[in-house]
Amino acid sequence: MSVRIATRGDITLQALRRVAWEGEAVELAPEAIERMERTHASFLAFVEARVAEDPGALIYGTTTAPGDGAAVALTPEAQARRPTRLWTAHAFGAPLPDRVVRAIVLARLANFVDGHAAVRAQVATAVAGMLDEPLPEVPGQGNGGAGEIVALGRLFYDLSARLDLEPKERMALINGSPCAAALVADVALAGQARLALAESVFALSAEAAQAPLEAYSEDLEALWNDEHETAALRSLRALLAGSADDRQAHQGAVSFRILPRVLGQLRRAQAEAERAAAVSLRSVTDNPVYVLPDGDRPLGAVMSTGGYHNARGPAAMDGIGSAWADLCQLAQRLTDKLLQHPATASLLARDEWTMKPLHMVQTWWAEEARMHAGATLLSLGGFGQNDVPSMSFLAWRRADAIGHCLDSALAILAALGAQALYAADRPPPPALAPLVDEVRAVFAPVDGVRPLGPDGDALAAAFAERVFSPERRQASRR
Repeated sequence: MSVRIATRGDITLQALRRVAWEGEAVELAPEAIERMERTHASFLAFVEARVAEDPGALIYGTTTAPGDGAAVALTPEAQARRPTRLWTAHAFGAPLPDRVVRAIVLARLANFVDGHAAVRAQVATAVAGMLDEPLPEVPGQGNGGAGEIVALGRLFYDLSARLDLEPKERMALINGSPCAAALVADVALAGQARLALAESVFALSAEAAQAPLEAYSEDLEALWNDEHETAALRSLRALLAGSADDRQAHQGAVSFRILPRVLGQLRRAQAEAERAAAVSLRSVTDNPVYVLPDGDRPLGAVMSTGGYHNARGPAAMDGIGSAWADLCQLAQRLTDKLLQHPATASLLARDEWTMKPLHMVQTWWAEEARMHAGATLLSLGGFGQNDVPSMSFLAWRRADAIGHCLDSALAILAALGAQALYAADRPPPPALAPLVDEVRAVFAPVDGVRPLGPDGDALAAAFAERVFSPERRQASRR
């Protein structure tokens, strides 16, 4: 199957999932092809008219060189000598996952298909065609420039060598913020699965500890009056429906009672990440941007802007990363509770060397998540015109690292919860039974001393696969 793109409005989070995560191709609709050819012709007419009126007209990247060369119009001889291939393929370091590179290719089309990059349809078709072949490696490190030109230079360098690009087309390949759009979309998609997994694992821990259910009561919805906390309350109640009646008589520990609040904050951060991704994917961020012809401007207009600097994406990634890091801290606290709680301590730590050392491992994942969490601030590392670098890559790397910490933290907490029910010979609530079965299939019940590191590795990998694998996501919904 393929995703059909007629306008930039077709580049949605769901379309990105299909193209980037599930491997579908992209088809450019005939109306998009015709629109790009028409706007390219009108852009050329605009440039011709401007230069006829003023031979020294400064149209960035077309009549001028890029970067600090923006202040001087190129002579006809200098324009003729410009290479067609890109000049910014300088980033190096650990490569981004293939799914993220595919997402960048899709997001790149947002500037093209409505005509605002003024590229020929041939260029857009070639970009879409890259999804049908192995993609170049794009480093997730080394991208400390204003905008995304060094990463996009690596991605589109070979394409630029194959095509006879016109001046504006070279700039259109590497300008804008398709990387930021792809990166925040990647975090948002991972967040959807991690949210469902986290709520299930935390509900399992509450069931294992026989924590009182009043902290998840329907009565709290109107009292708290927050849509995301209401959703978390309802999710926990649904997951714990049909649970055992013999609960702890006195109030639960703070770590159990605040679950709806903390999970509500994750839901709030997730919603913002999804909104940031949706807006970023369909935004025109080219520089300079071609404003299409209208009644007042029959040839259109060209404007230099800061559209390539996506400020919302890093903030959204920081938000969801911080929420994931908070869950890692909460998982560490609940690990303590399960290993020391009167209802579970004798079941989980019959001697010093069965499951008790998992507390040490859990502390590591909580601390590593804490190390990565925080605000991604504007960088001071630019010079010349490019004096404020973009920070989307750094924000993604931090969120991605915290996400992997959360997968491991949830694996430990889920293993303890499943073990407590096993040792007590208690069935899980119906909604949690599939999770318990999955945990026990990978992390077998513990009946004696054995190395649990390999089991933890395997369960964390299974949880990560649930996040990123289309097949596992679909199975988890059934």
